[in-house]
Amino acid sequence: MDPTTPFSHDPRYFSTSSQDVINSYTYNKGTAFTKDERYQHRLRGLLPHRIETIEQQAARAVHQFDLKNSPMEQYIYLQSLRHRNETLFYYVLTHHVEKMLPIVYTPTVGQACTQFDAIWRSAQGMYLSLQDKGHIRDILNNWKQTPDIIVMTDGSRILGLGDLGANGMGIAIGKLSLYVAGGGFPPPKNLP
Repeated sequence: MDPTTPFSHDPRYFSTSSQDVINSYTYNKGTAFTKDERYQHRLRGLLPHRIETIEQQAARAVHQFDLKNSPMEQYIYLQSLRHRNETLFYYVLTHHVEKMLPIVYTPTVGQACTQFDAIWRSAQGMYLSLQDKGHIRDILNNWKQTPDIIVMTDGSRILGLGDLGANGMGIAIGKLSLYVAGGGFPPPKNLP
């Protein structure tokens, strides 16, 4: 499946409040919601009136990316974009892969891992620790869907940086971003 197609925006699969739609990185399309979708999901007045194509949104996103002063700021920007509009994130990643790859993965992901606790914005992935012994099945059941692909790490020896513990999550997120963009795995069906 092409990760840039808005398969996840089908209203048959998501029917809740307008704020839920806008605040869901999986379902939010930003200014790309059509007039009919804005009416159906009660989004009128919650978005700018102008309807944009994904190409127009991507041009703005790449411009904002280019305004960042360092690879780390660009990494944080892309992760923020991913948390607001996953479809747009993967569209930008797949259409600007040469520019985005060094930010989403090596070399920038190494720095992101060393600072992951400081730049952490929202929960993503699954964390298991020794304290979870005896409760693994319960924890795994907390994940919303059966994943098609899982990337896991024990946090040690990440990119030769040593034991990063939970900060190693950045590497799993980065790898899965590449697997979605390059391999076509559906974003909601991956688990870092």
